[in-house]
Amino acid sequence: MEGCYSPTCCSCGVTGSDIALHQITGTFMGVLKSGLKRLAILATANRPAQAALAYGDRFAQFLMGIGAGSEVADSGEAAVFRLLRCRPAPLTVFDVGANQGQFLTAALGALVRTDHRIHSFEPGRGTFALLAARHGHTPRVALHNLAVGRSAGTATLWYDEEGSGIASLTKRDLDHLGIPFGRSEPVAVTTIDEHCRRHGIDRIDLLKLDIEGHELDALEGAREMFAGGAIGMVLFEFGGCNIDTRTYFRDFWHFFSGRGMRLQRVTPGGLLVPIDVYREALEQFRTTNFVALS
Repeated sequence: MEGCYSPTCCSCGVTGSDIALHQITGTFMGVLKSGLKRLAILATANRPAQAALAYGDRFAQFLMGIGAGSEVADSGEAAVFRLLRCRPAPLTVFDVGANQGQFLTAALGALVRTDHRIHSFEPGRGTFALLAARHGHTPRVALHNLAVGRSAGTATLWYDEEGSGIASLTKRDLDHLGIPFGRSEPVAVTTIDEHCRRHGIDRIDLLKLDIEGHELDALEGAREMFAGGAIGMVLFEFGGCNIDTRTYFRDFWHFFSGRGMRLQRVTPGGLLVPIDVYREALEQFRTTNFVALS
């Protein structure tokens, strides 16, 4: 302040010695952090330490939900069901990529006291037969032997064995896992928009997508429903299959943010972690569940 010669600041009482002490403390902490960092680098420059770090990293990521999406029991999807029950009934759920009914069974248990209708889609003939054996006569469930994609038509479904949970419309390269992926069959493909028009569906409260790398195609085939604000929540997987389909988390970020929907990562404990900005670190190709909320 002009005309003020006191060693103490007139407005806040900070003295020159306080500032100097703060600068010295900051310098000391910087040197300490740098030294500890260097020490950690040297201490972990060996195979046992690297193995321990790799294990710790994998376990920490699992607790964050990264790599925890393969099994319904570990996926944290119960948190999504809690949100779903807060929406006005009757509820409409699309289970796209039903496989043998793992998600469907969990959804039925979560919605047992709620008026609902679930549409489950499974394209593989053999897998659909297994699904129908379990839920063919389940009330308020409609089973559809169809794939869901960007446009209606036909496609080739590739898989390793009957009932496989990794069947995909892309012939995946899984040689590094010792998994042959040479079996195939033609399947019929619909779109979410077409299915809704055909069945008079004007709202989807939860759209669940688990179609091995083709989730973005299914979203593109629901443009009319999204444009009308008719889809409340989307639960989808992102993982190794997206390497084969060359789709990235950034694609999903742009799709949902462009429609005013908020993305959250689902943790095994059921916590939904908001994703406020896109970062390249989000490109983790291990099966992870995300939910988009309108």
